[in-house]
Amino acid sequence: MTAGQDAVALRSRRHFTIRARLALTYAALLGGTGGLMLGVVYVFMRFVPTYDLTSATMAGVVSPAASAGTHSITLQKNLEGTSLSSSAPVVSSTNELLNLLLFVSIAAFVVLGLVGATIGWVVSGRVLKPLKAINAVAQLAAAGDLEQRVAATGPRDEIRDLSDTIDDMLARLERSFKEHQRFSANASHELRTPIATTQTLLDVALSDPDLDLPTLRTVAERVYATNKRNIETVESLLDLAEAGRAPECRDEIELDELVRSALAEEATAVAHSELTVTDGLSPVALRGNSALVRQAVRNLVQNAVRHNVEGGTIELSTATVPGGARFVVTNSGPTIGPAIVESLVEPFVRGYGRTTGPGVPRGHGLGLALVKSVADAHHGSLVVTGRPAGGLRVELLLPVDPA
Repeated sequence: MTAGQDAVALRSRRHFTIRARLALTYAALLGGTGGLMLGVVYVFMRFVPTYDLTSATMAGVVSPAASAGTHSITLQKNLEGTSLSSSAPVVSSTNELLNLLLFVSIAAFVVLGLVGATIGWVVSGRVLKPLKAINAVAQLAAAGDLEQRVAATGPRDEIRDLSDTIDDMLARLERSFKEHQRFSANASHELRTPIATTQTLLDVALSDPDLDLPTLRTVAERVYATNKRNIETVESLLDLAEAGRAPECRDEIELDELVRSALAEEATAVAHSELTVTDGLSPVALRGNSALVRQAVRNLVQNAVRHNVEGGTIELSTATVPGGARFVVTNSGPTIGPAIVESLVEPFVRGYGRTTGPGVPRGHGLGLALVKSVADAHHGSLVVTGRPAGGLRVELLLPVDPA
């Protein structure tokens, strides 16, 4: 254990628990209030009244002689009363009265302090009980169990709000952790498969003693294509990681021009698949990271082309709506189930009907995941829905200014 840890442990041993401190606070508050009240009474009794205890006592003893019989009876009764209450304290002077008052005040102060400490201990225990549940859940979460929840009940107070916040945090952490697990598994698979393919091609080529130049060239071309795909996958992963960051710069962006530029880049693939493109682009200006937004728009247009069918359709539209700028891409294609549609924004998830051929390379399953990251980084949203007739409708909504 280091010196810093020893100091922390020493401080933790010296401090009282919150429950003990609350109990002492209650006791001090109640006892201090009672002590202040009794102190005021004591000061008042000492300095304000004028006492004449001697004359008041002698008044019952000294009597005129003419009424000796009557006073004899009264004195007898007083003596009898005195004998019956002989256990009560007898006060014969002002100092004795004030000392008795001081003694009773101190006793009352001690009793009030004990009562306050007891009440404080019980009440603070009930108040702090949810914190014990929060601490237990936090310890389990620190050990790796993110499925635990506090699930606090009772009145809506600060501790209940804290419990709900921790539950929400644990739910987000669990979801993020599972997404990262799937991402790591999928990324490992995507990178391992082409590497294994390359290794197999090289093993077969090297094991052939009669390997000729045409065969070697064929192997080299296949290794080159596999390696190129690995590079593209790694670059897509880097783009995905970069898109998850908040945009550091906010440039002036013409969204409709970005869509036209992305569509021009896919002209060869559109012509090869004989796709019909409907242009409903309106001038839309916004502020954001131009590189990330350009990549997101390009991926949406590429997905519309590569997820399409021969002779299919693509509809592109941009518009300014309340809350931001909207870009909608609708494409024809095979029917995709709702469960698959919901998972398309996860990395390495591919839909059905992805076309392959000259000019239409196979995708990496990172396109929509990248777009989702760009939307999140700009505080926007991405909505993907399946069309009953087949294909997808993707809506990207970005605020006009992320700030």
